[in-house]
Amino acid sequence: MCFTEDIKPDVPNQNLADLEARAKAEEQQAEAERREKEAKEELERIQHEAEEEKKRARALQEEAHKAAEKAREEMERVKMEMVEANERAVKAQAEAEAAATSAREDTEKLAQQAAAERERARQAAEEARRVEATTREEAQRVMQAAEEERQRAKLAQAEAEKAVAVAAEEARKANAAKEEAELRWKKGIRPVVTPSLEELERAKERIQYQEGFFHFAITGVAGSGKSSLVNAFRGLRNKDSGAAATGVTETTLETARYSDPSPNHQLLWFDIPGAGTLKVPDWQYFNEHGLYVFDCIIILFDARFTLTDIAILSNARRFNIPAYIVRSKADQNIRNVMRDMGYNSDDDDDEDPGRRNRFYKAARKQYIEETRRSVKINLENSNLPDQRVYLVSNDTMLSCVTTQRLPKKVIDEIELLSDIFAQVVSRRSLHKHDALSSTVIPSMVSATSFASMLPLPTLSH
Repeated sequence: MCFTEDIKPDVPNQNLADLEARAKAEEQQAEAERREKEAKEELERIQHEAEEEKKRARALQEEAHKAAEKAREEMERVKMEMVEANERAVKAQAEAEAAATSAREDTEKLAQQAAAERERARQAAEEARRVEATTREEAQRVMQAAEEERQRAKLAQAEAEKAVAVAAEEARKANAAKEEAELRWKKGIRPVVTPSLEELERAKERIQYQEGFFHFAITGVAGSGKSSLVNAFRGLRNKDSGAAATGVTETTLETARYSDPSPNHQLLWFDIPGAGTLKVPDWQYFNEHGLYVFDCIIILFDARFTLTDIAILSNARRFNIPAYIVRSKADQNIRNVMRDMGYNSDDDDDEDPGRRNRFYKAARKQYIEETRRSVKINLENSNLPDQRVYLVSNDTMLSCVTTQRLPKKVIDEIELLSDIFAQVVSRRSLHKHDALSSTVIPSMVSATSFASMLPLPTLSH
């Protein structure tokens, strides 16, 4: 079996650095995009304010032009009045000369009135000129202010463009870092993630970790028979009350927790959702389901020992958690091998039991040898040490647990039960050497005789 990805549990620092680099790259990219957005918004705001200032300057200039035009109109009106006054003065002078002495006083009075009118006209003209000059100065001041504002806007625009360029460069660097991380990802270099203390506590809380109990996790790809094996370990058939749900499709969507039917057994069995699905990639499966908090992991597979199984086994070694490789459905797989050999009967009550037994023995031997050889090759290709693979049938396992008789077609069921419960005793002795309770494992765990029973200590951590 060939794999396109290698899991390298012995190089955690490099892979952790890769993940941190990728996270940092994404954070830098987000920060760069935020700065670029802020720079663009600031540029638009400055441009908008400059445009508003231009509009105000044009409005002031138009008002100045209107005031100057009004002043010129007022001056023309005064000039016309002066002309009319002069005409009246000439007429008055003519009347005065005609009226002689009687009209002289009236003529002088009219002349004085005309002089006063001219003075008023002169003052009005001067006022108009002053208003025009003031308006012109104000217009020049507004224009100068607008020019200064344009210069400031231009400077701000240059600074904004510089900030945009800096942000673009930062974004480019972030993208380059991201592409580097993605390239390492595509090459199969998976990051090694070590859970924090908070994640450990959350994982324990999620599975309702119970001090003093031994926690078994049954893992593997979807459809490998995990739920049926959990039921068999607990001495239950799939249809019994309290049994784990089983089915053709993956029925376990969340980690399911099952206590041992015997109240004296401080064992908890956990049916872990199937690995290798689109929801959780193989390299994330171990941490995603908090497998680092379990006391023992059983890695179950049916047809092939996959990358997911390798990932679980590698991480179990990294966390120093005992892990057992188990191939399920031995009875079905042996029957398939028998068919490949030419045995076509589906009935165990063959008319020629000797022929059936010969086929069964040959198929059983081939199935065991091929399975162990395949797993050994996969472990070598993954730079993992060789370890035993247990071949079991769930029905046979159930019979071992519930009866006192040795099943006819037993393969590794007895050894698996003996080894995993011996692991319980071994782990227990690490915490307390001198206390063994009267609690016992059922007779199924004896590797040599169903009459003997292995004592199971009460666990405490």
